Amino acid sequence: MSIKITGTGSYIPSSIEKNENFYKHQFLNTDGSTLTHPNEVIIEKFKAITGIDERRYAFDHLTASDLGFFAAEKAIANAKIDPEELDYIIVSHNFGDVKHNTIQSDILPCLASRVKHSLRIKNPKCVAYDILFGCPGWVEGVIQANAFIKAGIAKKCLVIGAETLSRVVDKHDRDSMIYSDGAGATIVEATDDEGGILAHETASFTYDEAYFLFFGNSNNKDLCPDTRYIKMDGRKIYEFALSNVPLAMKACLDKSGVGIEEVKKIFIHQANEKMDEAILKRFYKLYNAEIPDGIMPMSIQELGNSSVATIPTLYDMVRNNEIQGQELNKGDIIMFASVGAGMHINAIVYKY
Repeated sequence: MSIKITGTGSYIPSSIEKNENFYKHQFLNTDGSTLTHPNEVIIEKFKAITGIDERRYAFDHLTASDLGFFAAEKAIANAKIDPEELDYIIVSHNFGDVKHNTIQSDILPCLASRVKHSLRIKNPKCVAYDILFGCPGWVEGVIQANAFIKAGIAKKCLVIGAETLSRVVDKHDRDSMIYSDGAGATIVEATDDEGGILAHETASFTYDEAYFLFFGNSNNKDLCPDTRYIKMDGRKIYEFALSNVPLAMKACLDKSGVGIEEVKKIFIHQANEKMDEAILKRFYKLYNAEIPDGIMPMSIQELGNSSVATIPTLYDMVRNNEIQGQELNKGDIIMFASVGAGMHINAIVYKY
């Protein structure tokens, strides 16, 4: 028996927010003072660092659980399974359902229950629950599904990453340009095929690192002090990721028994183009190996950072030949790796 991803689906909002749409924003420093450079310069530097040229925002009438439901329908159809056979529905997110023009996060009921309701699943033994694990949430959901199946308490699991970060950004913070919306879903099940999940690794760094990402006040001091927005210490996150993610990836790969030269694709959380490239470089340096061309598919340039949704949407797009020059073939060794709020890191080695 192997445990494999047998179906994928994604929902990419069609509403595009380009960098030039931020030209008239009032960006402020954390103390409320005006930035010294004009927006055109700020945005040009932002593009050079992150690689982001545009991002996707959900339509006003949709929430994260809606996006997750749309992606789930596609994954179920792709896997050719009956949704009533699902043993678990695991939804990873950070802020629940945040309705347009509201400030409250809604997680009652949990998003997994909402997705199950939308799928019209009657089976009460299909257990639905959420994961709050930062950007690595979808990867961790797959790791949990793998454990359930190995333990013999599940055969088929639906794992979703869904987020509407555009609803929780501070428009006066230049970091707001990073975030986007989207959802990716996967069916994880026991099969007789060879391959599947070969190894996984997870770590939580909280002693000094827990609040590198946090909920904080707007940079605009005239706004309500009781309203909170997603905030981050970008420099600390960058340094943390470069120091720790390559080591976690190496630990996972070594555990799998697979050589670095066998890895065909690495799907890294789409957080920041330069950071992802630096992580990859350090990872290969640990093996004194050269980085193969095209090993790291990227979607951040057009889709931005949709947190838990970046890896499953990217994986679904590559599986469906939607990214130029990227494809997967049966038997390929691939890796998933992520880092995010918490600070959590995880990785999976997988035989396609």
